[in-house]
Amino acid sequence: MIGKLLYTRFYDLTLNPHPMKIIVALAFVLIIGSLASALFFLMRDTGKSKRTARALTFRIGFSVLLFIFILIAYRMGWIQPTGIRMG
Repeated sequence: MIGKLLYTRFYDLTLNPHPMKIIVALAFVLIIGSLASALFFLMRDTGKSKRTARALTFRIGFSVLLFIFILIAYRMGWIQPTGIRMG
């Protein structure tokens, strides 16, 4: 039952992806990419340059922008709550 539900949701996503899902996924890729580049610069430069700090600053900026975008999208009605009860 759960497998069929997951397959149906994945199949629907591949046929007609919602633009908001694409934007959020792209933002996550940017955040993870910035984090990976910070790790690379940390290991390569051994703390002698400011590239690590710059990459981590970009990661924080991308995260804040994603959070603000999700809030705006919710207020504009572009996304809806899922109905999962908390607690």
